[in-house]
Amino acid sequence: MSIITQSILVNAVKTVGRMTLEEKSELANEVFAQQPNLLASVIVQQRYGTPLEQLDVLVNLLLTFFQAMKDTGLVWPVISEDMQERCLKRVVGRINFVEGLSSVQTSEAVADFTSSHPEPHLIAFVFGELGQIDILDIKTEAEKYFVLAAVNMVECICEAAKALAPVKGKEAGK
Repeated sequence: MSIITQSILVNAVKTVGRMTLEEKSELANEVFAQQPNLLASVIVQQRYGTPLEQLDVLVNLLLTFFQAMKDTGLVWPVISEDMQERCLKRVVGRINFVEGLSSVQTSEAVADFTSSHPEPHLIAFVFGELGQIDILDIKTEAEKYFVLAAVNMVECICEAAKALAPVKGKEAGK
């Protein structure tokens, strides 16, 4: 069952979309304090050759996901480096499968993956954002690392969801 419902994600997208640069900076500080490894997985993309325009997409994904995590009303465990590595191994297997496929085949593989994913709204959002910047047809190593980072964020959130504890007085999805 999805922890981050469609309505939670939509609200997070709207909330982050309306934020000023200062508010986004404050939210990024919260990410740093509560999920530093997720933030690091985005920032490191510059070392792999990700242009700033694309890095902005990853930052927006991270801020949106973090806002959605907050909006669930649940206490999320810190996503550790070990968790990121475990998730990344799964993601790499999926990316290796898709790499080299035609655009049509890639679209079909993405649709199959999205429909069976434990957080279908998050993964669909990622693929939608990546599709808008035309990066799903991975052509370079930098694009490969970028896609890995974006998809791995979702995988890490899914794994972290397995250890959730409700916040007193709040329920998930409300």
